[in-house]
Amino acid sequence: MICVGMETFAPHLPRAGAIAGLDLGTKTIGIAVSDGLRSVATPLLTIKRKKFGIDAAALLKIVAEREICGLILGLPMNMDGSEGPRCQATRAFARNLEKLTETPISYWDERLSTVAAERAMLEADMSRAKRAEVIDHVAASFILQGALDRLRYMERS
Repeated sequence: MICVGMETFAPHLPRAGAIAGLDLGTKTIGIAVSDGLRSVATPLLTIKRKKFGIDAAALLKIVAEREICGLILGLPMNMDGSEGPRCQATRAFARNLEKLTETPISYWDERLSTVAAERAMLEADMSRAKRAEVIDHVAASFILQGALDRLRYMERS
């Protein structure tokens, strides 16, 4: 099921359990996962995209192995808040994935997540080659951490 925002996503989650964040690119899918208490997002891996069926199978294998109870897809909004072709592609991916899993799916505005990830890796003095290798799943962790922080804030309110 696709949930429009965190307010509709949260009720479909159990009290505890890991959530995965996805940074969907045209060539790769960066994946990050949270701990069971949903406090911290950790970069996991990057899948090289092939065809939807192959990509979905690899993703759903991770969901099953790690007992993921929710998916957050980074929504690549334009800087003016409008949605372009990449947002449409992300929503299409979610609609197709929804047919294959009962895991709730939601979106998180990913504007500047890759920039933040790149900055963090530069501050860590990571080489250009290493940055290129991990940027997608590090960006996914920024996306996921934003969603986790929002969920935690909603619990307190």
